Amino acid sequence: MTRGSTLPAHRLPHLPGRVAIPALPEQSRTSRTPKSLDAFNTAPADDARHTLLTCLHSLHWSRRLTDHRPYPDVDSLLAASDEAAYDLTSGDLAEALAGESLPAIPADTYEAAHMALDAAHAAYEARFGHVFVICVDDLPKNEVLDHVLAGIRSRLTNDPEEERVVVAEELRRLARGRLLSVFSL
Repeated sequence: MTRGSTLPAHRLPHLPGRVAIPALPEQSRTSRTPKSLDAFNTAPADDARHTLLTCLHSLHWSRRLTDHRPYPDVDSLLAASDEAAYDLTSGDLAEALAGESLPAIPADTYEAAHMALDAAHAAYEARFGHVFVICVDDLPKNEVLDHVLAGIRSRLTNDPEEERVVVAEELRRLARGRLLSVFSL
């Protein structure tokens, strides 16, 4: 499975760590992204799905959340998101993983750290066949690299089924954090 660029995604400065799919041009994003829960609840289905796909690149997940609108409050949306994420099939997970980028690493990180991270990502992708995902939302920036490296190393010992469960949980956590960001909560 190819990831496109020959440079690791964590070294590409234009890829923010919390974006599931490439960012849309500013004018398009502005016109299509509901800014509040009320706007999301009443937006055309295509616009609602578009917004959700920026949080998790799963058509099944985005359709399910869109079809269950309106949500009375953000907690209801987050609960629905969690439930839909728990129900992702292997195919849904593969689709979501294909839209993920590696966690963003601070630009001033030493070259040796980038080399270690490159090697760890290569080993992970060789073992499991997809990009490594981990939610680092609550971590200080200076702890992200260590957390990512430790996560990869510990998860390399998982069997594929154990790792599928971990990946599903990490994607769920990423989607939840991204939803909160989209609605500026």
